[in-house]
Amino acid sequence: MRIAIDAMGGDHAPREIVAGTLEAARCLPGIDELILVGREAEIRAVLPGGAPPARVRIQQAAEVVGMDESPATAVRRKKDSSISRAVDLVKAGAADAVFSAGNTGAAVAATTLKLRTLPGVLRPAIATTMPGAGATPWVLIDAGANTDCTPEMLFQFAVMGTVYAREILGVRDPGVGLMSIGGEDTKGNEITKEAFAMLKASRLTFRGNVEGHDLFTERVDVVVCDGFVGNVVLKTSESVGHYFGALLKSELTKTVRRKLGALMVKPGLDALRQRADPSSYGGAPLLGANGICIIGHGASSARAVYNAIRVSAEAIRRDVSRQIEAGVRELRSA
Repeated sequence: MRIAIDAMGGDHAPREIVAGTLEAARCLPGIDELILVGREAEIRAVLPGGAPPARVRIQQAAEVVGMDESPATAVRRKKDSSISRAVDLVKAGAADAVFSAGNTGAAVAATTLKLRTLPGVLRPAIATTMPGAGATPWVLIDAGANTDCTPEMLFQFAVMGTVYAREILGVRDPGVGLMSIGGEDTKGNEITKEAFAMLKASRLTFRGNVEGHDLFTERVDVVVCDGFVGNVVLKTSESVGHYFGALLKSELTKTVRRKLGALMVKPGLDALRQRADPSSYGGAPLLGANGICIIGHGASSARAVYNAIRVSAEAIRRDVSRQIEAGVRELRSA
């Protein structure tokens, strides 16, 4: 099992990317090689002793795609960028998966252009794991890869999200909800109404439309929407989490009595923070691509990188791409 890692992608690259990779090399079993792709001199500068340990090697790539660059243009013009070279390794069979915390659009574009999509899949979609009310998280798909979607694309997202929830999250029979402006069957725009009909007629466990207040309950395991809505949901959820975390800290430290009370509930608060911490989920898979691509948050810490590599390894072991291919084929013929 070999995983290519975009060492130059992300707000804290290459330091945090390298640190998370080294931790994964030390602790995760079954991985034969982790390949740090990027500017070798900069990577070596943050390696202890300047040299990679066992199971880690460096692949030189001279260029870097900036977070504000046009994805398609960057992939086309920067052939020697770290994300492009990392995807090339998967295409050549020299790696089984790729991870990047850099420009999301560039990661999606490079993967789609170079690896293509699985047979029958119209467009790949980003599946983000989100914390829920119960012990098992839920899947938001699409979280930003496709801003304009057709009803059939939304239907396929539901299929891919179902496979991921079943194979990676361990949900036996994932329930699917379609993001809309009301729970009634007739609510939504023409695209969601058509997608609703397709989902209702399918063999998926479809539980109808869902609204914002349904997301963090245990009603559904997979929430389907276009990438525009999904990205807004994702970033709004992150913002609300940060706001209430800061607000809670402010209120609990205003007086000595509150500080003493906070000490008593600290284990519970720590557990809550752990459940809501995006770094514990690592990265989001680009489902539907003909290869495994895991996309990390731009602010990924070493812990997030470690967990993204863990998710990559699990996707390889479970052969998620082939499972999705089979799922799409089966449901298209139903």
